[in-house]
Amino acid sequence: MTSQPATTERQRDADRTRAEILKVAQHEFARHGYAGARVDEIAARMRTTKRMIYYYYGSKERLYIAVLEKAYAEVRAAERTVDVEHLAPVEAIRTLAQLTFDHHDAHRDFIQLVAIENIHQAEHIRKSQALAGLATPVLDLIGRILDAGQESGDFVTEADAIDVHMMISSFCFFRVANQHTFGALFGRDMTAPEHRARLRRMVGEMVVGYLRGEGGESGGGGTGGEGRPAPAPSA
Repeated sequence: MTSQPATTERQRDADRTRAEILKVAQHEFARHGYAGARVDEIAARMRTTKRMIYYYYGSKERLYIAVLEKAYAEVRAAERTVDVEHLAPVEAIRTLAQLTFDHHDAHRDFIQLVAIENIHQAEHIRKSQALAGLATPVLDLIGRILDAGQESGDFVTEADAIDVHMMISSFCFFRVANQHTFGALFGRDMTAPEHRARLRRMVGEMVVGYLRGEGGESGGGGTGGEGRPAPAPSA
């Protein structure tokens, strides 16, 4: 009969192996995309066999989906560290925006993976049950912040949680994902250290300003101040 300590140790070894496979696979998929990544290369970097990787994950696609699940779970876990109960609404939404900025800045592979999965039109994400409900906690978090801000009078814009999440994510994502094309066209590396603090403040103030109605419009409706039609945007 197998002793409990031996069984526990084998489970720990298996968990460590899975974690190491995911770490190496994340790097490989982020660098080469789903089509370009090679399980043989992942095995070689781990000094193991392709067969061992398939033993744990079954197929290249299932390994890729597991990598996506891990990457998204990490950003959702970071978002849950925002202590909404003890922060004023303005500080809470600013903190969430800057935390997202920090996470995207520190996890460049995540940005690459999201860009790659968009090329595949989220085909693999749609196959993951784990990812299906992973967006709910952050939307609930933003919803609680927005409700508190409306109640306190800090926020005057009738905002949708998904819209606010998109506003924060798009700024943080663009800065990393488009750093090379933006740098080539405008001569500025958005990820350079000298720009970091300014851009981090910017994303926080951008979302706070929108929710406070400081852009000259609140409550939606496509009109300017005093109910006048909003001017057409300049080219």
